[in-house]
Amino acid sequence: MDLGDLRIFRSVVQEGGITRAAEKLNRVQSNVTTRVKQLEASLGVGLFIRDGKRLILSPAGKVLLDYAERMLRLAAEATLAVKSGEPAGTLRLGTLESTAASRLPPVLGKYHRRYPSVRLELATAPSAQLVQAVHAYELDAAIVADPTPSDALNRLPVFEEQLVVVAGAAQKTIRSARDVAGKTIIAFKAGCAYRKRLENWFADSNLTPERVLELGSYHAILACAAAGTGVAIVPRSVLNLGPKLKGVSIHPLPARVGNVKTMLVWRKNYDSAALRALIEALKEA
Repeated sequence: MDLGDLRIFRSVVQEGGITRAAEKLNRVQSNVTTRVKQLEASLGVGLFIRDGKRLILSPAGKVLLDYAERMLRLAAEATLAVKSGEPAGTLRLGTLESTAASRLPPVLGKYHRRYPSVRLELATAPSAQLVQAVHAYELDAAIVADPTPSDALNRLPVFEEQLVVVAGAAQKTIRSARDVAGKTIIAFKAGCAYRKRLENWFADSNLTPERVLELGSYHAILACAAAGTGVAIVPRSVLNLGPKLKGVSIHPLPARVGNVKTMLVWRKNYDSAALRALIEALKEA
């Protein structure tokens, strides 16, 4: 079923017959009749009850008319939105959990107030998964850390993060990975860029984490670190979200490990008014 058939069907209903509909649509009667019959054949139901020269909507025709009105109205709105260049439609944004919690709320709040016609869908995952989803057209854009260079993606630095090591309160000062050798690493699953940085920090001292406890949220990671389960690497911005954490110690990392620029990535062949508006909102932030 295409929109052209629905327009003809609606016009026949509105004008009360084939002849008047053909005049309004500037078509010959035979063409209008054929299109209506083709629509009926494709649906497998009769849309009109033919009473001599009169056409009366069948029960199935009444059902279709309601859908036709909505579909044609949406099509008109979509055309207007595309031609006007105003942000509208659905924007699928991926982000790191830490960014979603600490950086994005004021940006997205302003964006929503400014562009209420955009339906924003937010997904959180490790960087590697987010980049893969952008490549696969499952996300329109994503905010990630340390993305692998790709000729298919645009990249825009948006936030600067400072990573720190978090451990139990009894942990002595951490100056290098050797100070926590043998400890359990508490982190998100493989694909997390921050976990990779922690693993590389260990590798600089010719060490490999012996055990990794994979968790799915910073709340759980921080709780386990406070309980003395192991050590974790987290953005300082996450620690600043609420009241001062109790039962944990916070240890800085060398700048080459701890200083991170998160980036917005999106496909080079993708350009929408909603995404352009988001880029501007991130630049303002």
